[in-house]
Amino acid sequence: MNLKELIEPVVALAVVAGRAILEVYATDFDVQSKVDESPLTQADLASHRCIVAGLEELTPDIPIISEEEGLPPFEERGQWQRYWLIDPLDGTKEFVNRNGEFTVNIALIESNRPVFGVVHVPVQDRTYTGCEGHGAELRDSGSRTAIRVAESSGHPVRIVGSRSHRGSSLDAFLEKVGESDMLAMGSSLKFCVVAEGRADIYPRLGPTSEWDTAAAQSVVEQAGGKVLELDGKPLSYNAKSDILNPWFVVIGPRDHDWLELLASDA
Repeated sequence: MNLKELIEPVVALAVVAGRAILEVYATDFDVQSKVDESPLTQADLASHRCIVAGLEELTPDIPIISEEEGLPPFEERGQWQRYWLIDPLDGTKEFVNRNGEFTVNIALIESNRPVFGVVHVPVQDRTYTGCEGHGAELRDSGSRTAIRVAESSGHPVRIVGSRSHRGSSLDAFLEKVGESDMLAMGSSLKFCVVAEGRADIYPRLGPTSEWDTAAAQSVVEQAGGKVLELDGKPLSYNAKSDILNPWFVVIGPRDHDWLELLASDA
């Protein structure tokens, strides 16, 4: 498969899904609760329908996992060498709070790794792409710019963290880092600000699912960064029966032993 040939059609698909989200965003929408008590809106479902229909037409032989469609049994999906993994609206809490910090995430997983990812930000009309062998890019207001992580971390260290899920483990990490600037943000945008060099590190010391991270992980890795579990292994996919991620860290500059700083919090 030529991954580069997927970039334009999948970006276009993410933009269409983003427009469907914004149509709901402009209304007095209802909010439901899923079984895990996370919020669900018509925007999640509208985006899901757009993306699934588009991917089925683009690559009819590649299976799809979406947050809004349930998880196939591991006995089935564990045999897949390649599949799409999507979060039609990442950051539903941010959507409900109307702060604009939500994204459309579309990733292609091959052999337990995200090799291609598109992260679209509907409110900003910005799109991040990561494609193995072709680097990472930001599309903004008609321009296309290659992006790279920062070469070295500054002083203070620039740390990005969750707006909705900050916990005591992150506070403990901040104390060990010392002087730092903390940027609170929602959704997979936290990965993207590391990928474009506007933050040095994103420690995620709390629960996430694989569809939350896959697309943005591809963007970070193709921009020269790393997404590592706290034991130093790359964050991987579809290797176990559940879809929950372990704690992890998104690293831009490599001039600190970030894992050592995080070790006692694991």
